[in-house]
Amino acid sequence: MYRKDILDKDLSARIKDMELDEKQTPPQSKCTCANKHNEESVNEYDMKEEATQIQTAYPAPKKEPWYKKLNGVPLNTRPASPYTLNPPIDSDGLSWPSPGARERLESTKEESEGREKRIAEAVKTILAELGEDPNREGLLETPERYARAMLFFTKGYEENIKDVVKRAVFEEDHDEMVIVKDIEIYSLCEHHLVPFFGKCHIAYIPNKKVLGLSKLARLAEMYARRFQVQERLTKQIAIALSELLQPRGVAVVIEATHMCMVSRGVQKTGAVTSTSCMLGCFRSQQKTREEFLTLLGRK
Repeated sequence: MYRKDILDKDLSARIKDMELDEKQTPPQSKCTCANKHNEESVNEYDMKEEATQIQTAYPAPKKEPWYKKLNGVPLNTRPASPYTLNPPIDSDGLSWPSPGARERLESTKEESEGREKRIAEAVKTILAELGEDPNREGLLETPERYARAMLFFTKGYEENIKDVVKRAVFEEDHDEMVIVKDIEIYSLCEHHLVPFFGKCHIAYIPNKKVLGLSKLARLAEMYARRFQVQERLTKQIAIALSELLQPRGVAVVIEATHMCMVSRGVQKTGAVTSTSCMLGCFRSQQKTREEFLTLLGRK
């Protein structure tokens, strides 16, 4: 027999053996593969469930907003001004008083003189530190004059709103806008202790009560004679008037020149700052707001 025939015979035998093995192999192998696949699916589900439990027990930290990551921003480093967060009028009639306002108001003549002397001594120290001679003729009485001036500039803390308004609230069947324009105001910027001054415009729509016109100017004067910022001054006048009369709406606009911008810093002499506060129907009704601004000549 040729070698080729032997190889063909051997190859045929091997092929038959392989076919027999395939026929004898039970379908159990397929089940095994399926079982293995099922086991893998169960394990994968268990792992996912375990991961979910871990995430629930130990949640990932929430991302902070971008503005909280800023360093040195006043909004995030200093508390908000508390004045207008408190009721506008205390039980004794003081309106947003400073911490020492009642002590200053109730002090005797001797205590008031002592306060004035302490302020004057502090001014002498400032003059000396600035390189001046507090004892020269032109500055000899300046500390005392400055002390009296500062007490006058801040007298608004001591004023009682009941004494300012007195009996000037009247019942009146009037439901149209009342405006007092161009009320002159003088105040002190609390950031630099230099003046800012300008005009205040006050409007309200009565709800069966009106206020004597001069009292609107006195109200603006009371809040201006304090250490202020223009934004707060505007809001305080509006909130206090709303509390006194309970009107349908209040609007206050202030236009002022700040010496801290004019005489120092950027030194922009023509800069005028405008602020407004709208309450009630002035805020909710655009037509009412537009009428007010038109009457002011701002439209």
